[in-house]
Amino acid sequence: MRHVPAGGREPSARRKQARFMATLCRPSVSVPEHVITMEETLELARERHAGHPQLPLALRLIENTGVRTRHIVQPIEETLKHPGFEDRNRLYEREAKARVPAVVQRALDDAELLTTDIDVIIYVSCTGFMMPSLTAWLINEMGFESTTRQIPIAQLGCAAGGAAVNRAHDFCTAYPEANALIVACEFCSLCYQPTDIGVGSLLSNGLFGDGIAAAVVRGRGGTGVRLERNGSYLIPKTEEWIMYDVKATGFHFLLDKRVPATMEPLAPALMDLAGTHGWNASNLDFYVVHAGGPRILDDLSKFLKVDPHAFRFSRATLTEYGNIASAVVLDALRRLFDEGGVQDGARGLLAGFGPGITAEMSLGRWQTADERAAVERTADESRGVRQA
Repeated sequence: MRHVPAGGREPSARRKQARFMATLCRPSVSVPEHVITMEETLELARERHAGHPQLPLALRLIENTGVRTRHIVQPIEETLKHPGFEDRNRLYEREAKARVPAVVQRALDDAELLTTDIDVIIYVSCTGFMMPSLTAWLINEMGFESTTRQIPIAQLGCAAGGAAVNRAHDFCTAYPEANALIVACEFCSLCYQPTDIGVGSLLSNGLFGDGIAAAVVRGRGGTGVRLERNGSYLIPKTEEWIMYDVKATGFHFLLDKRVPATMEPLAPALMDLAGTHGWNASNLDFYVVHAGGPRILDDLSKFLKVDPHAFRFSRATLTEYGNIASAVVLDALRRLFDEGGVQDGARGLLAGFGPGITAEMSLGRWQTADERAAVERTADESRGVRQA
């Protein structure tokens, strides 16, 4: 383990912490094999809610999401059934254990680390429940050290992807040479409730998909986003705008019609965070944000005064996978990697939005392995001179 003492740090440790900023490496993402298209979603809504007085509105809202395909853990015929919360949660656990390890292993491989190099696992999910958390199972199943810290986060919804990045950043700031593993596992289809027929519920039935993502934040080494600052912001008195009503039948998702307009109050929070760091949020090189729907991205473009093309990664995730909750920001980042990344030193913003209404935001610079090695070599040489 590469931890500094729990007590007060020496000045040299603080200097070391400032130089060795944590790097968010390439995420690994997986979606289930069962696919439902927009056309199939609309047809199902027409069949199952033929007499619904607001069906035309719901159909129009679903079409406007821009979601062309979604992936789900069961065939649609099984998804539309409701065997009870117990059976659904059992399915959540079984599918998580079957699918998460391979995604984790790819993330470790991309970060060039072993399970024994990981100091903390941050697991985020809002679509099922396990105690102990899946983190305990992963430690035993995949050979992580028994001393690996566990941070399961279950109640931040779609914002949890950004929160996981921020908590990993915080951990690696406290322990400068530590490595954190982030895992997001979301099976939104298991939250389908056939008796919920409000317009918000019908929209959700056409918006959310299933997906798993994992990424490593390295204290030293790695290629990706060198994390420099993070922050959170909660819009006051909006805690009922996105929420679960927990009943005997499971999680009933409630979505207020005011949610799509939340970027107007959240954009200033993004600008304030960037301004505190000496950056202009309207003039960054890359943006990786949660795509809850097309208006989120359109409004961010408007209020941040950013070209809509800047949000192409988030929009691609929404189009191909739907809203995969906490995994969205990691998939959008994966697409930036797949495009070839950006130039060394490019400045960027990562943000997740979810219940609260909460924004989890971080700022960082793109860094290749060569650049990282040069920075660390210079720091090591400087430290050697001071010690001499």
